[in-house]
Amino acid sequence: MNKYDAIIIGAGLAGLGAGIRLAHYGLKVCICERHSRIGGMNSYYHRQGMLLETGLHAMTNLARPGDPKSRPLLKMLRQLRLTLEQLKVREQHHSLIRFPERTLRFDNDFATFEASVADCFPAEIDGFRRLDRMLEEFNEVNLNNHFASARSLIGRFIKDPLLTDMLLCPTCYYGSALEDDMDFSQFAILYKSVIRQGLFRPGDGIKGWLDLLLNRYQESGGELRLNCGVSRILSKDGQVTGVLTDAGEVLSTAKVLSSAGLPETQELGELPGDARFGRVAFFESTHVFKELSESEETIVFFCNTERLTYRRPEPAVDVDSGILCYPHHFKFEPGDFRPPPTIKTSVLANPARFPAEKAAAMAEVEALTVRMTGADPGNAIFRDACTPQTIVRYTGRKEGAIYGSPDKCLTGKTALQGLYVCGIDQGFLGITGATLSGISMANLHLLL
Repeated sequence: MNKYDAIIIGAGLAGLGAGIRLAHYGLKVCICERHSRIGGMNSYYHRQGMLLETGLHAMTNLARPGDPKSRPLLKMLRQLRLTLEQLKVREQHHSLIRFPERTLRFDNDFATFEASVADCFPAEIDGFRRLDRMLEEFNEVNLNNHFASARSLIGRFIKDPLLTDMLLCPTCYYGSALEDDMDFSQFAILYKSVIRQGLFRPGDGIKGWLDLLLNRYQESGGELRLNCGVSRILSKDGQVTGVLTDAGEVLSTAKVLSSAGLPETQELGELPGDARFGRVAFFESTHVFKELSESEETIVFFCNTERLTYRRPEPAVDVDSGILCYPHHFKFEPGDFRPPPTIKTSVLANPARFPAEKAAAMAEVEALTVRMTGADPGNAIFRDACTPQTIVRYTGRKEGAIYGSPDKCLTGKTALQGLYVCGIDQGFLGITGATLSGISMANLHLLL
């Protein structure tokens, strides 16, 4: 009863994507999830009669009916045997990259962003267009890519450091595990998925999307074990033999796919490895209001200083840069799940300062939110905070490193035969990217 063709660690988007793919092909597969709810970093909870989402600001890689089948979102849906209609794509209005002296605007039409760059940086538009053409031709998901500094490569085309910072601001905040820079392949993934293709959210919210994935997994024969953490990956003579659960149960298999993170997986398997634990962590406040002034800004990536600093701060939080998200500012349709009037504010955080300085950090981030949005704190009906400790608790990432290790394992292979990694530390980013990571690793290594 406890012998499986494959065991997946983690019921986040990567784990669910992999599980669906394996179950479709008749494999006996089990997903082990430490918590009582699926989703990992992207999940939901209920407070005061409201359904509130964690993680999700927006889904990237927008695709519309008739778009090329090579679009990542369409590829993902085909592999899951789902459709755009089931996902219920609801597009953003527009978003901003806001620095003290200049603001770039983007929506789901690339021409808007290109025109904004031309207006704000007329001397750089030719270089930007050359960079964009190079990115369009670059294969960011090639598993043989090696690390290259995004900041350095952008600098070959863009001479104004402010424009470089403005291009790195949304891409770093949406996926870089590296301080003050990011790998060029990952920059390319995020530039294409956020700026080139665009942002949307599922019409039924993150809960609806997770329910859709779970139903597809279970109706295909997959098994899900909630409240079933994995304490150790078992092996003999360099080959996986199974996993040991936190409850002391042994589940046997010759193949394990882990979404727990590369260094965390190496620890579970007692493997040699020099993958570093990540240092980039965030504090995110959620404020729900009775009402908010009308606006069509969906997401604002901001920096309130002349140059972008993207690194672990010394104090509890760094309010000089971050993200403002309005999850209710999408093009909803009747019958959709529409979040209440909400502002989510995300800033860099120092995990060593928590939980002791949580209240002070919340007050500082709330003051930032009021200052930047004009929202009336007296109009707030609910406040909550996601700290680095929240991420540790619900994902297992050491010190709340939400984007994992700066060392990625593109092939998914580890030193142990039959043990593979998927998700952020495999190198794909975002909700679409994480799901595709699970699918691609399942296709490459487990469907043999």
